[in-house]
Amino acid sequence: MINMKTSCILLFLILFSGCTFAQNKIEVGKKAPEIVMSQADGSPFSLSSLKGKLVLVDFWATWCAPCVGEQPELKKLYDTYSDQVKANKFEILGVSLDKNKESWQKAIDRFSINWLQISDLKFWKSPVAKAYEIDELPFNVIIDGEGTIIAKNLHEKELEEFLKKSLGQN
Repeated sequence: MINMKTSCILLFLILFSGCTFAQNKIEVGKKAPEIVMSQADGSPFSLSSLKGKLVLVDFWATWCAPCVGEQPELKKLYDTYSDQVKANKFEILGVSLDKNKESWQKAIDRFSINWLQISDLKFWKSPVAKAYEIDELPFNVIIDGEGTIIAKNLHEKELEEFLKKSLGQN
C-alpha cells in the first residue's frame, strides 16, 4: 500500500515531468509554429507563405540593444545571399516585439532593412512570443522548406557558417 509521503512524491514527479515536456515545443526537428502578423505597411503576412525556402526567423525589437547591433550583420548576410533570395531559396523574416510602430519603422529605415519585417506591436504579450517560448532577445530559428526547425539561436560566426553550409556557398 502507498503511504501519504510516497503519494506526494509520485504526484510531484508526475506534475514536474508534465511541465518539463510541455515547455519543449521549440526544438530542432519540430515544426515551427505559424506566424501571422502585419508588415510595416499594414498588409498581412504569414510564415507559411515562405514554404519551400530556408528561412531565418529573427525575433528582435528596437529597444533591444543587442538586437539593434545585429541588424548590420543580418544586412550583410542578406546581401551575401541575395542570389539565393532571388532564386526563392532563402529569406530572412524579421519579427519585431516592439509596441511602437514609429520606432519600428524608423529602425527599418535607419538600417535599410530590405528583408521581410512583421509585427503585431504587442510587445511581450504577442502570442508569437509565447508560441516560440521567447524569454529574451535576440532570438532566432532557422526553418527548412517544409517548416521544420533545423537550428535555433545561432549568432555571428555560427550563424554565418550554418548559412554557408546550408546554402552551398564556399
